[in-house]
Amino acid sequence: MVNDMPKLESPFVRVELKNGDYVCTPKITPGYEWVFEDPTVHAVEKLHGTNCSIIIENGAITSIWNRTERLPFFNKGKSHIIQGILESYGRGYCELEDGQWFGELIGEKVNGNPHNIEGHLWLPFKTYCWNHLSYTSFGKYPKNYESFSEWFKTLMPLYSLRTHGKDFANPFVEGVVFTHPDGRMAKLRKDMFDWYTGRRHKE
Repeated sequence: MVNDMPKLESPFVRVELKNGDYVCTPKITPGYEWVFEDPTVHAVEKLHGTNCSIIIENGAITSIWNRTERLPFFNKGKSHIIQGILESYGRGYCELEDGQWFGELIGEKVNGNPHNIEGHLWLPFKTYCWNHLSYTSFGKYPKNYESFSEWFKTLMPLYSLRTHGKDFANPFVEGVVFTHPDGRMAKLRKDMFDWYTGRRHKE
């Protein structure tokens, strides 16, 4: 059975402003107290791509999915996703146990390529992202709205730093995905705060 990646919610309750923007409030979303209370939670950089998953059976990739759409290996409209999986495979990122693995596909044809990479690349959440894009600064400060708000104003682009180095101009970081070892996840983007002045996501 193939599952779709569940929609990730904000750990803070959000309200709609008169201009139609949705911003978070200091109130914690019921059921998301674990983000603030559980010390095993990781804060992982949220990549700005498209969600894809692969199915591995007997050690081999048997299918590729964009949400609930199965992608044939040879296709015209979404061949860049296949290219991203192949690039990931070549780098050893697909050496995973049998099962369904979710990840983010980034690159030239995805959301304007804010991470500024050549070609396309699929990065699995539970291995690459967890191991390389977790913020070590998470948990060193109080876990509350005020602390998160200040932290997000100076959020470092971990992927861009790994890929392009510290001298890279105009590094991009969208936000954070809070991940629990048991699989629970929540997201918080910079554009969810009332101080954000750029273009916001449409909900």
